[in-house]
Amino acid sequence: MVQMAQRLLLKRFLSLPGRCLTSQVQSFSSLSVKCAQTHVPHFTTLPFSRSTKFTTAARQFSTSSSHRVTFSVQNKDDFQERVIESEIPVVVDFHAQWCGPCKILAPRLEKAVAKHQGKVLMAKVDIDDNTDLALEYEVSAVPTVLAMKNGCVVDQFVGVKDDDQVEAFLNKLIGPQTT
Repeated sequence: MVQMAQRLLLKRFLSLPGRCLTSQVQSFSSLSVKCAQTHVPHFTTLPFSRSTKFTTAARQFSTSSSHRVTFSVQNKDDFQERVIESEIPVVVDFHAQWCGPCKILAPRLEKAVAKHQGKVLMAKVDIDDNTDLALEYEVSAVPTVLAMKNGCVVDQFVGVKDDDQVEAFLNKLIGPQTT
């Protein structure tokens, strides 16, 4: 139970935008101190910078925003800031943890978005955590994927697509990739 809480805390902490990271350092550090006082294993805190790495026994995580083209939307304000106001086109994946097709589509989308090397971003919106966003964008089934450019929905699809269809969807949004 404690390990699960630590993983959730780390996941939420790492999903924060880079500029918000420094404001969250004190709350994370105070939690580590509380964990130490109650004899609960905690993460090692290191000096913080924009590309700080957190080390656990098994993994290293980097919070460098320059390498993050996929991110999880935390709430409506986060969606406004990172998707609507984005100068870069954004693919928005409305999904749910319990959705089998979502688990099939997500890796395909992430792979295709990463291939475009920052020309497009991917926002992941869990409909159970962000019901208001799902209603606002009339999401009636998951997975629903929106293509957004300059704050407007320019294309969308519902359901699982194969790699070629996902690539064609992205190419329509940003143009063909030149390699």
